[in-house]
Amino acid sequence: MKTYFVYILLCYDGTYYTGITSDIIKRIKEHSNGKHIDSYTYNRRPVKLAFLCEFSDVKLAIAKEKQIKKWSKKKKEALINNAFEGLPNLAKKSFRNE
Repeated sequence: MKTYFVYILLCYDGTYYTGITSDIIKRIKEHSNGKHIDSYTYNRRPVKLAFLCEFSDVKLAIAKEKQIKKWSKKKKEALINNAFEGLPNLAKKSFRNE
């Protein structure tokens, strides 16, 4: 059975990159070494693995990656910090009266 990983990298500039791979060690090395010049992480190195989740179903892994990519920075940080109780509230937009 093949394993798939959804991961979040913390980039040097404080942003996050979310990706999916079946070989996490190889993929982290590629990000760290700047293998792909057009990659989001290329000019944001060094990168650090901030979150990793394992899947046996590639369709579920792809769906989770797409979901996380749409999340705000605060929601990604809640996931990274295991603050799962805060995830639903961070999904809601806040509107300010100005």
